Amino acid sequence: MSEPLRPDMFDELCPSSVLPFRFGDKWGGLVLACLEDGPRRFSELRVPLRRVTPKMMTRSLRSLERDGLVARTVYEGPPQRVEYALTPLGRSMLEPLRAACAWAAEHWDELLDAREAYERREETAGASGAAGA
Repeated sequence: MSEPLRPDMFDELCPSSVLPFRFGDKWGGLVLACLEDGPRRFSELRVPLRRVTPKMMTRSLRSLERDGLVARTVYEGPPQRVEYALTPLGRSMLEPLRAACAWAAEHWDELLDAREAYERREETAGASGAAGA
């Protein structure tokens, strides 16, 4: 059995939150990382991914399953239980995911600066557009 997932596995300021590209969807890369050491139940995934609503977690898992990255296995009970695990295709995504996270960590300041500059431009454009209305 795998070690329990740590609640602090993903820092609030995790570089994955500023990645300009996605692995599946917004949370897909984090789910893949959680499954690296073996199958997990939904409730186990929720520990480090507590910021993800159950509805969004379900949507993300279904998307990853649809794309062939995650396998869902139902074990008949009682009680019935469901586990999610990486497929070989999903496992092949771990190295690109690590590279993307390393890139984001290296360019963290540049990414944040670019986003802040964009938001300032948008606010300025919105204010000048509202003044002309």
